[in-house]
Amino acid sequence: MPDICIGFEVHQPFRLNRYFSPDPKKKEKDLDSLYFDAINREVLERVAEKCYVPATNIILEKLDEGFHCTFSFSGTFIEQLEKWRPDVLSLFDQVARHKNSELLGQTYYHSIAGCFGDKTEFMEQAGMHTELMYDLFRIRPTVFENTEFTFNNHIASCVKKMGYAGVFTEGVNRILDWRSAHHIYTCDDVPVLLRDIQLSDDIAFRFGNRGWDKFPLTADTYADWIRGANGDLVNVFIDYETFGEHFWKETGILNFLSYLPEELEKRGVRTILPSDALESYMPVGTVDVKETISWADIEKDASAWMGNERQHTAYSAIQKAAAFAKDKAIWRYLQTSDHFYYMASKFGTCGEVHNYFSHHEARDAFKIYMAILADFENRNIRFMKNKRSAKTLRTLPPEEAFHFTSPTGYVGYAAYSLDQFCDLLRVVPSDSIAYHQERGDIAQWIEHTLKDQKLAEDIIGRRDRQDLITTINQRREELWSRLA
Repeated sequence: MPDICIGFEVHQPFRLNRYFSPDPKKKEKDLDSLYFDAINREVLERVAEKCYVPATNIILEKLDEGFHCTFSFSGTFIEQLEKWRPDVLSLFDQVARHKNSELLGQTYYHSIAGCFGDKTEFMEQAGMHTELMYDLFRIRPTVFENTEFTFNNHIASCVKKMGYAGVFTEGVNRILDWRSAHHIYTCDDVPVLLRDIQLSDDIAFRFGNRGWDKFPLTADTYADWIRGANGDLVNVFIDYETFGEHFWKETGILNFLSYLPEELEKRGVRTILPSDALESYMPVGTVDVKETISWADIEKDASAWMGNERQHTAYSAIQKAAAFAKDKAIWRYLQTSDHFYYMASKFGTCGEVHNYFSHHEARDAFKIYMAILADFENRNIRFMKNKRSAKTLRTLPPEEAFHFTSPTGYVGYAAYSLDQFCDLLRVVPSDSIAYHQERGDIAQWIEHTLKDQKLAEDIIGRRDRQDLITTINQRREELWSRLA
């Protein structure tokens, strides 16, 4: 009979302002209200009443009775509690300090920084989160879980460097080679705790599904499933908002949470903390995670955040924005994974889940994100040593992007920066390049939008694709060297 390790992800993003419009009169101290939506407080207040207060009161009672569980709080969630619901923060303070609970480390901004090529920002945000946990609760987490369980060999290496005793990720078959997720493995010598996908999603996604052949799910039935599982350890990890927000109280989800500890105890199933699990069980093998995995969607990869061209554009832009980030906090808020999640263009059940969590349409999410990022960069140009180079290299708002067309219409590519324009020249149809060069569109855009007259003059009359790429690439490298 295995032990069970139960974990809860608790996160709220600072959602971007659906009605954003650039306002040069706004000062830096007013950027929060300019960039972020008033809906953030509304959502937090609603979830607090439906989930955080009732579910946490249940958890506190069960912890006193010997139940063990773990929590992962994002820094943005904590900030919202400090602003708008300090009473709820007080409840979580009791949970955090309880001897039967454990806090996990993560990135402060629940960000996608772990996927960046340069892992410096990722590690800095993990350090910021550790300091936050210590400042608030006097606890330094020893086990890590990256944003949405995103994980690969490079992340494992960083976790190792940061000194964590272990890390959580998703128990996907493609890294297990059909081995059981109910054991501890290692990746780059870091112990890895693997989430049981089915048993976690039975609560997180299927609990309220009347068409499910196991509906209604009761605590005693679920405890039987755990008792009957093979292996050392079952890791069940879910969004905390499952309890009262995703599934309302009327579904019986809070009763399920209340009764589950007792039903597990009746069957002799021990609830265990991650750090205790790492001490109790030795790794039984290794996992090699060359391609990024996560707990998101059916694919269990990074496609929830980087699965379409819009997301790739935003993902590339936020990394390059580091050079403009006088205000690192705003830049880091813009790294929060939710912004990219809202841009997804998936269909079926995955698309339904994305739509459920988003407060606007995917296309609008992208346009607003790029407009805010462009405004943020533009505001910071005045603080930069080489303003002219920065002006040419900045991210552009949607209305200033270069949209590639041909005599028959739009060809599906748009450049939001000089860097992206140069990259797209490698893939856009030749007739589109010829069409724009004959009309002088590219030179006009570079001169009037990017404000680089020299480059505009250099590319006039050039018809060869590679010639254009070489000319523009040399110029952009020269401009970036001036910002270094």
